Amino acid sequence: MRISFLHTIDGNQAVFEHAATDAGLLPTQLRHDVRPDLREALGQGLAPDGALRDQVRDAVRHLADDADAVIITCATLGPVVDSIPDWPVPVIRADVALAKAAAAASAGKPIMVLCALGSTVDANRALFERHAQASGASVTVRLVPDAWTLFQAGDRSACLQACAHAAQEAYEQGAEVVAFAHPWMAAAGALVQGQRQPLDAAQAALQAGLQAR
Repeated sequence: MRISFLHTIDGNQAVFEHAATDAGLLPTQLRHDVRPDLREALGQGLAPDGALRDQVRDAVRHLADDADAVIITCATLGPVVDSIPDWPVPVIRADVALAKAAAAASAGKPIMVLCALGSTVDANRALFERHAQASGASVTVRLVPDAWTLFQAGDRSACLQACAHAAQEAYEQGAEVVAFAHPWMAAAGALVQGQRQPLDAAQAALQAGLQAR
């Protein structure tokens, strides 16, 4: 089994490598490409068509060579990837895998999605609600105070502590499932006390990738 990853944040490579190790994969079974330029182009409001769409298509198809699945770790690229048909191998959006996993784990009970950026709240609400419809689970999306500011400042410890605190509060307030919307939040799961652990995109995507073979 070989899995390729398309990242737009350099730090996400280590996050997914850690999840892959936990899933029993070897480093030789993984391949990574980090393309911050694609996220920056979309962030500047460039339309996901023409040259930009071609760049995404070429990046994914290159990663698909000699791979059993490709995982897109950046939610910003998701709609562009969805607009391109006929991939040679399964192409898995990490955010979609997480939303599906949350819906399956909820058994119709409340889901809390934790985000770090206000600009991602609406998109995550729409995504998780779409996949939660079948189970009847309610979805609440909450912004973790100061998480993005701490992340940008490089204060990883304080950032993860803030995410873990928000997850514990969500459980105390009745959430059955807590999901970290951004892959880099995954390490905060180890800081959450109690038996329940938040879902993260890295683990969800790896499971989807392994099941796709």
